[in-house]
Amino acid sequence: MSDFPPPTRHELDGWLLFWADLTLCPGAASEELATLRRETAARARAEHTLERLSEHPTASALRRLYRQAGVDPTRYRPSSEALLRRLLKGEELPAIHPLVDLNNCLSAALAVPACVMDVRHLRPPFTFRAGRPGEAYESLRGPFNLDGKPLLVDADGPCDTPITGGVRVKVREDTARVWLVAYMPTGVTSFEAAAATLADLVRRAPAAEVAAVGWSG
Repeated sequence: MSDFPPPTRHELDGWLLFWADLTLCPGAASEELATLRRETAARARAEHTLERLSEHPTASALRRLYRQAGVDPTRYRPSSEALLRRLLKGEELPAIHPLVDLNNCLSAALAVPACVMDVRHLRPPFTFRAGRPGEAYESLRGPFNLDGKPLLVDADGPCDTPITGGVRVKVREDTARVWLVAYMPTGVTSFEAAAATLADLVRRAPAAEVAAVGWSG
């Protein structure tokens, strides 16, 4: 898996996928990560309100893309919108795994869905498409119907949606290297903004080394 970003065929219009190859750093900067999580939550509360979150340009664009793929975004929220809603209700970003924590901070900062996938369980090439009738996978929420959902698929089948991640590729306690993917609406957020935001997060909490970044779309 030397090519980066990995080959990805897009069947859904209007999406730009931001990719990053991350390796866990020894020590993982737990104190810095705790501060980063708190500051990210505080910034989200300063920039958004619960009542107007769906009107934010990025959130609104994501909702339109969900409908184009065939899914109701009020029933199946983008993971970023669900995350921001929890923060706006007073919850904090939990400590899960350093690579997951960085991913969650990026998602909240950009207001776009983002996930980290263990490279040991990925097999490129990828396709980004709508889920097909009868398609399902074991998600972090349990069994999940993928019909009509924006869906990232590798050679072994479905691995992630911008709604809830897949168990096959999830970050585990011994995960040391991941591919991060952020699902961004074209023309609303940019590769450059995502790369700069990730670089800033890693500078503030040096829990990972960024080996490469790229995009597909």
